[in-house]
Amino acid sequence: MKEFSYKQIAAAVGGEIVGADPELRTAGPVVTDSRDVSPGAVYVARRGESLDGLDFAASAVQEGAALVIGEEVVHVDGVPLPSIVVEDATVALGLLAHANVTALRAKAPTGSDAGQPAGAAAVDHGGLKVVAITGSAGKTTTKDLLADFLVSLGQTVWPPNSFNNEVGVPLTALRADEDTRFLVLEMGAREPGNLSYLTSLVRPDIAVELNVGSAHSGIFGSVEATAKAKAELVQSLDSDGIAVLNLDDDRVANMASKVADGVGIVWFSLSGRQHSTQPTVWAEDVTSDATGRTSFLLCLPDGQTAQIQLALLGEHHVANALAAAAAAWRMGVSLTTISTVLATSGAASRWRMELVDSPSGVTVLNDAYNANPDSMRSALKTLATMGRGDAQNPPRRTWAVLGEMLELGESSVEEHDSIGRLVVRLNISRLLAVGEGARPIYQAANLEGSWGEEAAWVPDVAAARAFLNESLSPGDLVLFKSSRDAGLRYLGDDVAGVTQ
Repeated sequence: MKEFSYKQIAAAVGGEIVGADPELRTAGPVVTDSRDVSPGAVYVARRGESLDGLDFAASAVQEGAALVIGEEVVHVDGVPLPSIVVEDATVALGLLAHANVTALRAKAPTGSDAGQPAGAAAVDHGGLKVVAITGSAGKTTTKDLLADFLVSLGQTVWPPNSFNNEVGVPLTALRADEDTRFLVLEMGAREPGNLSYLTSLVRPDIAVELNVGSAHSGIFGSVEATAKAKAELVQSLDSDGIAVLNLDDDRVANMASKVADGVGIVWFSLSGRQHSTQPTVWAEDVTSDATGRTSFLLCLPDGQTAQIQLALLGEHHVANALAAAAAAWRMGVSLTTISTVLATSGAASRWRMELVDSPSGVTVLNDAYNANPDSMRSALKTLATMGRGDAQNPPRRTWAVLGEMLELGESSVEEHDSIGRLVVRLNISRLLAVGEGARPIYQAANLEGSWGEEAAWVPDVAAARAFLNESLSPGDLVLFKSSRDAGLRYLGDDVAGVTQ
């Protein structure tokens, strides 16, 4: 965080200073977990569903926090802790992030655009530039790739894992300081207005729209409503902003009509399509091999091309790579850097197509941080491709250990049914469906292929663990895939022998 006086922080968050000198100054860090406190920290004492951050304010100050932002004053032995009292601590966190980014954007321009690719017309690099990414799938991977690209141009801040809500976005924005050149944010939406709120706190210069799927149709009501909510990101762009849009997704492509006059558009396309008048980053000759790696020809709008073999596993990551490359190209990253990063950067965040060879000889493909029908199909296709083998890699017995895809609403049974049938059609060796919500996967597999003992259902993770302990053999390749709350990512770690 940029250094602020307590008086400036109080003005930014609309709070009252208690027990502290208004002229004192701090540059953070800003934290919401008392366990993360370090000397000089600003501790934002949020009230959660089960815990009240104010209960930990005294210990936070004892550990070195310089200031508490909370909804009440906490006294220790009759003395108030140094505090700024606000109506809502979560809202205050967002307001402080807004103040930080606004101040950093006002910094005098530095550096130059030397080395910018011809035709890229990169945005001005003076001050802080903000890139925000949203989509039904692929946000975290795209965010990690884009951050890897941008570090070649200057100091870059991006969130760990999926810090993409009203807490995670401000916390990430508050990690930016006067040396930060790029801030890369992942923005999620669980209801209409979420993205409008997040972009009101941290307005993006570049907005990346990956896709609109059925991942949250149970919350939004329909895929069309999901698209409307996702469009809030590009609608937040000022007239000098840039929208990076998926040409292969009609709902995303239609967002081009929703941006303000003057907003530039860069397209990306996995299918090899190119926009007739606007720059497009696209892929040609996409192929996958038995290692799970995907190769393709990367084509940039300025005519440059490069043969790429992704370090990431799964063909579905090509679209994520193209989106990140499109934003990076627009910001002046060289083709050499883009090619190197794509060839060397694996999954930076956990449980995203994470490949681990266990001590027992079983290979685990752990992709159980999140799941929706599109990502489930992509993961299963990668599993099938890897299992078939090739001239250098022998065939392997494949396992699909699948849990529930949450938030699908009325289409839940139908979508799970389609996944069970796909498992059979892909000739995956064994299926284990885990949990009541995943039962339709098991039932559909039996109806599709009459597998007998090749498909099984268990009620919970504990039963799945016991089943796999008895059934797995050295050389097996096992995919774990489910929504996060189904808990299969930890089961995958257990089978892989990974210490959490």
